[in-house]
Amino acid sequence: MKKSNGGQSAIEFFILVGVLFFIFMIFLLIFQSNLSDKTYERQDTMIKETALTIQNELSLAAEASNGYLRTFELPLKILGSDYQANITSGFVYVRTTDGTHAISLPVQNVTGDLSIPTNRIIKLNETIYLNINP
Repeated sequence: MKKSNGGQSAIEFFILVGVLFFIFMIFLLIFQSNLSDKTYERQDTMIKETALTIQNELSLAAEASNGYLRTFELPLKILGSDYQANITSGFVYVRTTDGTHAISLPVQNVTGDLSIPTNRIIKLNETIYLNINP
């Protein structure tokens, strides 16, 4: 029987530890990539939901009779990110300030612009006013 020496055992141990560490790092990178993809998708969904909320509120005002008054809220941040929302040329634009997410949806003609978080809609004489006292 051949006796192994301590030096060879130490080298084999370090090789085994290195391989296990490498495998662990690969799993960690795969998990991190999947997590960042899901976060990106959630933020994209939240931007779309915010734009749809604005579009729905303006549609309700357009279909309502004169004298319609409603206040609605928008989130201060979307999943921890600042965002901007405004209405230009018949479209509502919602986008993160870092520019990674954006959407535009058609809306009715509106006098005024959005503010974050509180918005007030008034319909008088078939005109929709947003955050303006007519």
